[in-house]
Amino acid sequence: MTPAIAAALAGRSVEAVVIGASAGGVGALLRLLPGLPAGYGCAIMVVLHVPEGRQSNLAGVFQTRMRLPVREARDKEEISSGTLYFAGSGYHLSVECDRSFSLSCEERVHFSRPAIDYLMESAADAYGPALLGILLTGANQDGAAGLAAIGMAGGLTVVQLPAEAEQPIMPLEAIRLRVPDLILPLDDIHSLLLMLETK
Repeated sequence: MTPAIAAALAGRSVEAVVIGASAGGVGALLRLLPGLPAGYGCAIMVVLHVPEGRQSNLAGVFQTRMRLPVREARDKEEISSGTLYFAGSGYHLSVECDRSFSLSCEERVHFSRPAIDYLMESAADAYGPALLGILLTGANQDGAAGLAAIGMAGGLTVVQLPAEAEQPIMPLEAIRLRVPDLILPLDDIHSLLLMLETK
């Protein structure tokens, strides 16, 4: 564990992780998430931009590679630790204050539905300092405001190292809007996720 990661985690209890990605995101997530243990102590929620009208098969792709349950988030579903949730196509995914999911057809945000900002901002309200937000590769501005909201709510904010990202626009916009707690390559973000288990 690097000193920067150790310092960021000191005295912090993380209950949920929210991850946003767009162009290049599948490859980044395939490096980031496999290897997490069964019974992982946090809920993990992911928005990856999926073209509207196309069925998302992300849960199926990742279930074969993960030791923890993977599924597409459902409306009114209670969020459980140790589960990886993906936002489906065509609906915004948000977290209610009782820590259940809500699906909606509100207007697109940054031309996207589901939008990363939508999930991150609602999760920041629900989890506050107990939330870890991670923004990965992408070619638009979605997620920058959401990650800033997580930081303002006291949560831990992480951005993929732009030089490593397949599309650096999203990480760079997040850094421009509000400097995150950590700017890391994927391997170090993976280590950070594993460290949450040993705290």
